Amino acid sequence: MSIGHVENDVKCTGHLVIPLHSAFGLCICRFTRNSGSRAMNCIMRAAALGNRSLWFPMLNAVRAMSTTGGPTPPFTTLSVTHPANHITHVELHRPEKRNAMNKAYWSEMIECFNQIAEDSECRVVVFSGAGKIFTAGIDLMDIAGDLLQPQGDDTARIAWYLRHILSKYQNTFSVIEKCPKPVVVAVHGACVGAGVDLITACDIRLCTQDAWFQVKEVDIGLAADVGTLQRLPKVIGSRSLVNELALTARKMYSDEAKTCGLVSRVFPDKESMIAGALEIAGEIAGRSPVAVQGTKINLLYSRDHSVTEGLEYMATWNMSMLQTQDLMKSAQAALEKKSPKDVPFSKL
Repeated sequence: MSIGHVENDVKCTGHLVIPLHSAFGLCICRFTRNSGSRAMNCIMRAAALGNRSLWFPMLNAVRAMSTTGGPTPPFTTLSVTHPANHITHVELHRPEKRNAMNKAYWSEMIECFNQIAEDSECRVVVFSGAGKIFTAGIDLMDIAGDLLQPQGDDTARIAWYLRHILSKYQNTFSVIEKCPKPVVVAVHGACVGAGVDLITACDIRLCTQDAWFQVKEVDIGLAADVGTLQRLPKVIGSRSLVNELALTARKMYSDEAKTCGLVSRVFPDKESMIAGALEIAGEIAGRSPVAVQGTKINLLYSRDHSVTEGLEYMATWNMSMLQTQDLMKSAQAALEKKSPKDVPFSKL
């Protein structure tokens, strides 16, 4: 049974009241059981009061009613494996098309990462590409009809249709940020166009010596519209360099990417890079999931807010998170000179 399905012994009729701790109030959700529905989605939408990130730590209440196991294949554009405890490896898997992003990809990424967000077994994600390169970007041949030849002759309705499509594509990468599990992306070879949108939404970026990056959109007559122009300036810091890359579509190679901060490590080849990514993921997975997920959420919040706002948010966050048993377990391990990896943290 996949994530989001309700266990057999749960009564799913009438009203269900889910406590989300006094600091965040109560969520009341009515849902009906049927074999093909995803009752968890109903609960999540009802719990999303205001800022969605506030309810991530409260997922235990609803996870008690769902099974675990992570993303449920088959996907046609992604390969999902579990190379080690608490680590999920997601791989772009259209090597014959240079991992170009077709219509199916945009929906499958959202489904995959929504399921990862709810998977209590997963603590960290490694993302990579199959074949000779990371990705050639958008599969223009596959999606040209939707974007370049929308049906109808009414300008307003065509505009609303295109806005809907663009919002969906944007969410395909925003879902990586919204996922509370850290995402380590490993890039080899070319990372073009939408590939840059993808990696800038990830938390840790690695690449091989032969990797190169290109904000390609101006070469095909449009402004990058699914995340690069919004996230890249916050990743590498230099507005001048961002402008140069976005306006000229020139390639950035691995050495420059490391120097400017787009990536934090460069590896000689793909094999060593994947090994390095899994090593980093293992270090993250060995820490308290309460601490790790709280750190990611607060880093993202602070990125987009003032220092004062970030501190206030952090204080509100930790007034409940400091009550976790993970804190005492970690302190005890430190006193006993044990590694955090030796601490049996509960699922989150």
